[in-house]
Amino acid sequence: MTTPSNASFRWSRWGLCLLPILLLVLAATRPLALPDEGRYADVGRWMLRSGDWLTPRLNGIPFFHKPPLLYWLEATAMSVFGVTPWAARVVVAAHACLMWALLWACARHIAGEVVAHRAAWILGSSLAFLIGGQYINHDMMVATWMGVAIWCFARALMHPDGVHAVWARAGFVACALGVLSKGLIGLLLPGLVLVVWITWTRQWRKVWSLPWVSGVLLFMVLTLPWFVLAAREHPDMLAYMFGKHQFGRYTATTFNNARPWWFYGVAVAVLMFPWAFLVLTDAVQSLWQRVRPAVGEASSELADARWMALCWIWIVAILGFFSIPNSKLIGYALPVMPPLALIAAVWWQRRMTMQGWAPRAFVSAVSVALVIAAAAQWVAGRYTMQHSSADVAAALACQVAPTDVVAVVDEYPYDLPFYAQLQQPLEVIQDWDTLRHTAGDNWRRELFEGADFDARAAQSLMPLARLDRLKKEPHAWVLVPNTSATLNAQQHDGFVPVLVGQAWTLYRSAAMDVKALSSLVCGGTPKND
Repeated sequence: MTTPSNASFRWSRWGLCLLPILLLVLAATRPLALPDEGRYADVGRWMLRSGDWLTPRLNGIPFFHKPPLLYWLEATAMSVFGVTPWAARVVVAAHACLMWALLWACARHIAGEVVAHRAAWILGSSLAFLIGGQYINHDMMVATWMGVAIWCFARALMHPDGVHAVWARAGFVACALGVLSKGLIGLLLPGLVLVVWITWTRQWRKVWSLPWVSGVLLFMVLTLPWFVLAAREHPDMLAYMFGKHQFGRYTATTFNNARPWWFYGVAVAVLMFPWAFLVLTDAVQSLWQRVRPAVGEASSELADARWMALCWIWIVAILGFFSIPNSKLIGYALPVMPPLALIAAVWWQRRMTMQGWAPRAFVSAVSVALVIAAAAQWVAGRYTMQHSSADVAAALACQVAPTDVVAVVDEYPYDLPFYAQLQQPLEVIQDWDTLRHTAGDNWRRELFEGADFDARAAQSLMPLARLDRLKKEPHAWVLVPNTSATLNAQQHDGFVPVLVGQAWTLYRSAAMDVKALSSLVCGGTPKND
């Protein structure tokens, strides 16, 4: 196997160190994307503000769509770095960096340092790492812990001196953290990959040597306390989380994001561009040539073949699993990024290193991937800003008092409580009685379903008649989407427009004592009334 010059290899190592820095820089350069980032960032902010680390809450309302690990880590990060979008994103970025570093370590173990560097460049320059690695939701976290679990159990089973108990116990811990990240898939999918791989490579006898007692105990110690305590506080929580939002979403056809069966092929191509297009066909051919004769043989190539088989089973099993339900999201493809990067790096090392132009081609491909990531970041920032409530949040934050009423009509501005640092829940004004029978899979449903767990928190969901009462409130603010006709100055003379933002208009009640207000020039926000 050929190796690059010492100088180029040294520059490659230094360049790799810049990729996590680039990720952290990008994480600070765009507003919160809606709805996911606004929703999940504010759940973490609310947890820090309230001191309630047991019940995740959105607008003060219990939010049991996912387990709490993301919110725990967000609240911790915000306590250190302040309540900023970057502080929330650093949690996801840290997991992306863990995935990236683990890929390097495992690739080095399997195929040597040169391949490890190449795999790290492939993953680290991709949209999966640079964009997916700073997007606030649960997908990167669970993808990382699933990868850690698969690698750890595989290392335990492939150890030359028999099953390695420490690696296996680390796998059980990773499964626990995966479950705390996003529920049962944190355990189910690593199990699926490993069962198929163990069957393919005929290693079932080793399974019985795993430290099952201590491993399961570790898993239960990490996962059970929160589920037990949360279920005691909210008895229907487990049925709601696992029944409706895990099994229900997987089997139903009524949820959002319906996509065709081939969706994840496109998703992988986008997230790993250009590597997926360049190496996929040849990697398949190379894999088949290595794996087919290796199974059941006691040769020096057996270990290598088994590792490559694991990578491909990892990809096929997970993408196959997520291709079954009607609802599909691009983030669900993140777990297969490490094995795909390793396969690409191995193929490049075996097929391209003898070509004189290969180093320039590799650098060019990395450069293209980085440019695409930068362009995607810019486009995402521009698009997000058009729908952001950050401008009206800045004006509101300058004026709102802890006792003021802040209400929203027609839509829910997921990012506004975060940007405005509101200390009290928004009053959300809707025809809730009707919506319980007509609302689809949207923000309205997640609010009124969460309110069923807490009658006191449900008081923030107000009927349309509340608007008439707010006119007479001396401390009332109302936000309305610019596209809404529910409320405007001509229809409701009891409200006065304060600021027309990019996506939202801020009103105050006509009964408000404007003499008591300070100037609405704050943080660059102009006064409009």
